[in-house]
Amino acid sequence: MPDSFRSLAEIFDKEPGLKNIKKIINESDVIREFNKIFPDFEKVVVPVKVVKKILFLRVENPTWRSELKFKEKLIIDKINKYFNEQRILKINFSR
Repeated sequence: MPDSFRSLAEIFDKEPGLKNIKKIINESDVIREFNKIFPDFEKVVVPVKVVKKILFLRVENPTWRSELKFKEKLIIDKINKYFNEQRILKINFSR
């Protein structure tokens, strides 16, 4: 391959104009992979969106919501470890 060719990952990382696209892709990756990271939560938690590194989760049951709030740091750490970078800073639990 000629030296002038670059991978998509390299282009997204180095081109300032593409920073927003990389951010959107990273945010959607968290939503798409959430049930793979936490298969036990599949029936009680729905990942809704990620905005400014805040993950929005819909939890219908107040008991589960309280339990997950206590484990928020562990959930964040597991997500960030899965992606090998800090993608989530906080979680917002809603109904």
